[in-house]
Order: sequence, then structure tokens, then C-alpha cells
Amino acid sequence: MRFAVLGSGSKGNATLIESHGTRVLVDCGFTLADTEQRLARLGVEPAALDAILVTHEHGDHLSGVGRLARRHRVPVWMTHGTYAVWRDRDVPHCLRFSPHQPFRIGALEIQPYPVPHDAREPCQYVVAAAAGRLGILSDAGHITVHMRDILSGCDALMLECNHDPEMLESGPYPPALKRRVGGVSGHLSNAQAAQLLRHCEPARLQHLVLTHLSESNNTPQLARAAIDPFMDGATDRVVCADQTAGMDWRELVA
Repeated sequence: MRFAVLGSGSKGNATLIESHGTRVLVDCGFTLADTEQRLARLGVEPAALDAILVTHEHGDHLSGVGRLARRHRVPVWMTHGTYAVWRDRDVPHCLRFSPHQPFRIGALEIQPYPVPHDAREPCQYVVAAAAGRLGILSDAGHITVHMRDILSGCDALMLECNHDPEMLESGPYPPALKRRVGGVSGHLSNAQAAQLLRHCEPARLQHLVLTHLSESNNTPQLARAAIDPFMDGATDRVVCADQTAGMDWRELVA
């Protein structure tokens, strides 16, 4: 199994996962042209996608899904709650699921799980194949026991490090937005991400990808400073996904 990031941040998010000929895209928050260009950069034709998995309805995750699905006839998967508030439903095939119910797409076993975020029925995913388990966690305001349990035992982890609380407090956001981002249904801070990592067997992780870094309220250096002490010196396995450049392919080896 291998995975790559088309882009990560408040201007658009998408993650590409591939194993034994099965390819899924998690979220698509870019324009159609931008998405096609970013996929081409990774050597993937849009029509080769087997599914688009949606986490929630916010525009930086969902805005490009409908256009991509229609143009290239890609099935879309999302929770019933996300579908209920989606305004661009005219796609060839949309499947709804419970965030507690696993399902399979080709060579990939998909385990969705609920997260605390200010959306209708948000979820994140653990994707498993013969090579191991990839955990994805973003857009969550705090860590629940269920989230911690489901992400334990992953072989690779994509982990939100959205903000540094001091930068958020002194930054340019209006007070209401600061409260939302830093609240229990907002986004994970660097410190919250680091606390989760303690419970995720960091020595087992072949890759740790720090995602959804705020351009206004965080820096890669601050995110790494919070995370690196929990990686037992294996900081070469840590990378920050970029909003513009994304992240090139990373391979998970059995």
C-alpha cells in the first residue's frame, strides 16, 4: 500500500491511497482542474479512481467532490449526515454508510470512525491492506477514547497538527473563529496531536504525516517540536504535508 497527499490545509484537502490496483481519494477540496493537475503530478488518471471517501461537508474537503465524480464517473462514499447537507448530490453513484460500519473497496478495508467536529456527521478513516493499516485523523476538536483505540496499532498515521494555541490566541482570526478552532469541536492543536501519539505505538509507525497545518496559526517547526519528542529519535519518519506541494508517495511495507 502507498499513499500521497494532493494538498493539506484550509484551502483544500485530498489524500490518495493505492493498493493492488485499488485507488481511493479521501476528500477533494480543490477545483476540478486543480485536482486533475495534482493527480497528474502523482501519475494517476482521475478515471482510475475507484472511490472518493468524504470525511465531512466543509468546503475544503467536499467542494470538488461533485465535479470530479461527474466528470470521471467515480463513486462517492459518505455518512448519511454528510449526505443530508450536501448541496451537490447530482453524481452518478453515491453510497451512504454508518461511521461505525466497516466496508471494503477492492483491496482496501475501510473502517470509518466518528470524530468531534462542527459538522453534521463527520468521520475519519483507518484504511487497511495486506501491507498494514493507515490511520487518518483530521478536523477533530479533541481526542476521544474511541479515536485513541481505533488508531492504536496503525503502521502509518496522518495526524492533524492544526494550530499552536499561542499563535492562535495572538493571531489575526476574529474572536469567534478563534473559539471555534480551539474549541472541543474545532481542530487539534500540536499538543493534542502529540498526546494522541503517545497512545499510538509511535515506534511501530513507518510514516507519520502531520496535516492540516494552519498557515496563520502554526509553523512546521512548531508542529515538529511538539511531535518529535514522542518519536524516540525516529524523526526521519516524520513529514509535514504542504498546502501547495502536498506530499509525494509514501510506501507502507508489510
